[in-house]
Amino acid sequence: MQANNKPKLVTGLTATGDLHLGSYLGTMKQWHTYTQTHDCYFFIADMHAITTPQDPAQMQTRCLDMAALFLSSGVDLEHNVLFNQSQVPQHAELAWVLSCIASMGELHRMTQFKEKAATQKRNETLGLFAYPCLMAADILLYNPTHVPVGEDQKQHLELARNIAQRFNHNFKELFTIPEPIIPEVGARVMALGDPSKKMSKSDTTAANTIYLLDTPEQITKKIKRAVTDSEGTISFDERRPGISNLVGIYAALSHKSTDQVVQQFIGAGYAPFKTELAAMIIEIFKPIKERYTQIRHDETYLLQCLQKGAHKAQAQASKTLAEVYDAVGFVRS
Repeated sequence: MQANNKPKLVTGLTATGDLHLGSYLGTMKQWHTYTQTHDCYFFIADMHAITTPQDPAQMQTRCLDMAALFLSSGVDLEHNVLFNQSQVPQHAELAWVLSCIASMGELHRMTQFKEKAATQKRNETLGLFAYPCLMAADILLYNPTHVPVGEDQKQHLELARNIAQRFNHNFKELFTIPEPIIPEVGARVMALGDPSKKMSKSDTTAANTIYLLDTPEQITKKIKRAVTDSEGTISFDERRPGISNLVGIYAALSHKSTDQVVQQFIGAGYAPFKTELAAMIIEIFKPIKERYTQIRHDETYLLQCLQKGAHKAQAQASKTLAEVYDAVGFVRS
């Protein structure tokens, strides 16, 4: 990545499964815009993935799947950086320093830890509890000005900001305090069959989630079966979460406001609305799927891309970590 006057941006996605509609609307849809305005660091968060049990035999496959999806979604490696988190050891090293600054109380308040720990009962790990410190390191290593986040990640970014401010106050003014970028619509896409919970790649009910690599038939079937209600009109109203979720998705994909979408479908029932929504998703995902099919089989190419990206990321990460170690008083040769 050539030096210029662009501000920096960092974003990562966990290597725990296929990317889905929520991922696309939450961050991926904006990637092309971000690359025009920022120096971008994109990473695959494989170290975050192991905070919950994973099949080691699948980890590399999933990371390569994710790399192919990043590239298929418009990440230009000539001007931006794509890497695997575990290939840049400075992430783990800085996470330790930051974990010595973060308080237990702050980490206990993290909503996602509470939700994930509840599903794992007594099997929750220290890594699951402390991973917001690793997320803070992911961000602060590159001194970005902006970090794209969904509504559910705002709390983690706020913790990263607090830790950075505390470090700057206690040791040295070193870290940039990043600002969040949150899409106005589509920041929180809900499960199609249960609009009370977020659409997730870990959802055990396949019909709840639309994946980027779903077939047109699968997408159409999932949208047609999406939960609405008995009123039969198109509306965006918190009292009607099912249809409001679909209207929000349509608005985000079409670059329209939710009011404009509601006006567009006045007098229409659920069937024509769902048919048009499914067709839009299929058309938008089509070039991503075609590109993915072209490059996913070439594992040598994908590994080379990640290796080159890790080398570029380490150049910045090692510089930041050296400054941190100097600031806290570590002896270095």
